[in-house]
Amino acid sequence: NSGDPFERVAFLIGRWQGTSEGRPGKGSVQREYSRALNSRFIRATNRNEYPAQEKNPKGEKHEDEGWFSFDRARKRLVFRQFHVEGFVNHYVEDAESSPGKVVFTSEAIENIPAGWRARETYVVHGPDEFEEIFELAEPGKPFEVYSRARLKRVN
Repeated sequence: NSGDPFERVAFLIGRWQGTSEGRPGKGSVQREYSRALNSRFIRATNRNEYPAQEKNPKGEKHEDEGWFSFDRARKRLVFRQFHVEGFVNHYVEDAESSPGKVVFTSEAIENIPAGWRARETYVVHGPDEFEEIFELAEPGKPFEVYSRARLKRVN
């Protein structure tokens, strides 16, 4: 152990771009991860742009920002994600995480009907490429993939 509580997500630090596909259609992604506040946190900023298309006739611009923290009591990473639509997803790192794959499952979501769950999975495809799988589950139902993004490091 390097002593860095963010070791499992440190590969994210930097600027990324790529493509996304899923329920909102096909789109482009721009993202940046940086250490913040004395490196006690990692901040994420994300922008997705979906041009007008059959699945999404009006198109869509989506933004969210997130903060990774390390909960010392639980010895787990926590990820809070704030969406332009008003959702706030509180995730905790899942026991399913393994080298090359980090899984965060929601423990609470603000501003959505009770019972909804979300899951974010980061699959590392090398030092400069990763895939993000975002899943949602309606109350009492299993997770379904909402979108999949493939990102490449810009710098």
